[in-house]
Amino acid sequence: MAGSLLMPGILHELLAAEDSADPLAPRPTHFPAKAQAVIFLFMSGGVSHVDSFDPKPRLETDHGKSVTLDHPETRNRPGYEKLFLKRSPWKSAPRGRSGVEVTDLFPRIAARMDDIALIRSMHTSHSNHYNATLGMHTGSFAFARPSIGAWVSYGLGTTNRDLPSFMVLAPQMPYAGTQVWAADFLPGAHQGTRVVPGAEPIANLARRVPTRRRQELELEALRALNLDHQRARPDDPHLAARIRSFETAFGMQAEVPDALDLSRESEATLDLYGLKRGQVDGFGWQCLVARRLVERGVRFIELIHTGSSGNWDSHGDMADHGRLAPQVDGPIAGLIHDLKGRGLLDSTLLVWTTEFGRTPFNNTAENPGREHHGWAFSSWLCGAGVKSGTVHGATDEHGIQVAEGPVHVHDFHATILHLMGLDHTRLTYRHGGRDYRLTDVHGKVVQEVLA
Repeated sequence: MAGSLLMPGILHELLAAEDSADPLAPRPTHFPAKAQAVIFLFMSGGVSHVDSFDPKPRLETDHGKSVTLDHPETRNRPGYEKLFLKRSPWKSAPRGRSGVEVTDLFPRIAARMDDIALIRSMHTSHSNHYNATLGMHTGSFAFARPSIGAWVSYGLGTTNRDLPSFMVLAPQMPYAGTQVWAADFLPGAHQGTRVVPGAEPIANLARRVPTRRRQELELEALRALNLDHQRARPDDPHLAARIRSFETAFGMQAEVPDALDLSRESEATLDLYGLKRGQVDGFGWQCLVARRLVERGVRFIELIHTGSSGNWDSHGDMADHGRLAPQVDGPIAGLIHDLKGRGLLDSTLLVWTTEFGRTPFNNTAENPGREHHGWAFSSWLCGAGVKSGTVHGATDEHGIQVAEGPVHVHDFHATILHLMGLDHTRLTYRHGGRDYRLTDVHGKVVQEVLA
């Protein structure tokens, strides 16, 4: 890691007396961890489960048949008094040695199903984008709460003090905005740092003073003032995080440009992610940068895919799924292959999810789109501690309701934390007179997907 003779001592006076004053100090796990890092692949807008990882032959045979449902997205909605089952335009087939059947919407991910633990029985507590996205990230569907990445950072700290422990690669703002990566009541050092693909990935990353030595001297002077300020206010938990942020920012000016510099990657690696040399955008760029951040010790990296022109919210036409899928299919499969080839998949957990599924029906069978569907959808895990080539849970014959092994968002979060060596019931933070946790008062680990 980059550094200087001066900077390692910036927090010495403040932190020597009590290590806990450093919000990013490495912390022990509750039990041995399977994963050291998480790459959270979030498909914003609602990917259809019945068109991807949960194909339903009965939708083909029953196409056009009416169903009677009190569905939240169609209730009291003019023109939706009757609902009709709707087939998928994508074909499906068993994949790999495991024989897991998925559609050809994501053909390259489909070829990696032997590495994946698929959950077909996900369900959520809301079918609006804002609420469901907030819930998938924070466990709260109505109020701002800390993001899962912030909780992981709070629970584990970091081993690389020159980079944030939680980073978010997002070209556009997702539903629920910055709440998706906010720390909320946790110390501010745990908030996600957003990286925007393009010419200026992080604002103010370039040094504003002529030399590194000049910047070191300025920060040393600022340190002295900040320490005096902090000593007079020993009960303010935000001050240590604020002082720590200056050191992290200094380190980032050296570390982040190197992490984002793909010039030394081979042509074969760039091809694996579908990148052209010099390219600084696209989901392939996000995936390759995520691998480089894992190599540098970042704990939690989220990649948000909103599409180059619109997200996965395919109300009008499911052909949008066909346009969006190639943007992520190759890069994600490439990421799995790359991590595995470098020996990193054994210590890295990949999480693929969306905020909810899409209805296996519509107001006419020939309506080209699908509506929001929080009753059932699919997510998957891959990598450290995961039972690969397996399927957990099932939906009914049409993909409308969960029929076996239900997994709520709280259970999903509990499982991710478990793989990171954290007991979701013990990862708590005292705020406003009570203890909070990511899973609220719910959640159970999905043991069936663990190796």
